[in-house]
Amino acid sequence: MDELIDIVDEFGKYTGKTCLKSVAHKYGYFHPTVHIWLYTMDEKILLQKRALTKKVFPGMWDISAAGHVAAGEDVVVSAVREVEEEIGFQISTNELIKIGTRKHMVNHPNGIIDNEFHHVFVAELTTPINKLIIQEEEVAALQLFDLDTLLNTKNLDNILLPRFHDYYCFVYDEIVSKITLLK
Repeated sequence: MDELIDIVDEFGKYTGKTCLKSVAHKYGYFHPTVHIWLYTMDEKILLQKRALTKKVFPGMWDISAAGHVAAGEDVVVSAVREVEEEIGFQISTNELIKIGTRKHMVNHPNGIIDNEFHHVFVAELTTPINKLIIQEEEVAALQLFDLDTLLNTKNLDNILLPRFHDYYCFVYDEIVSKITLLK
């Protein structure tokens, strides 16, 4: 779906300009996105299998929920919205823990230029996976994996992307620290 998004500069600062997501991806304009990683207290991570119709990384197991921040939308509000839209999990803003912002620059073979600032959140999944409702245009399936899957992406096929291993290790460390604090 094409949507109006904010343009940010190469440092993640808002420029006051907007454009359609397709335009940002065509010309490589930086823009904000959200990544939400959902974990369970028994050290599982919820991953979604991207729909086969997705323009980038179709059929790959990926982040629990993720998406573009709409123009003028707060990133936390965007994170709550994306989680509910993609997997039907209702979460409040105070349940999300922001763990960082990540600059991401990838040129895809299909011509999409992803220059994004990922606002990265973690939160506990408090609903059984069989109660979640997937948005079929975005998500083909949901599955709980062992949390250490984030550390082993170099050895697994079709689960996450090995080139982002350092990012996954960072997310793993943050989740382990949250679980440790809550136990």
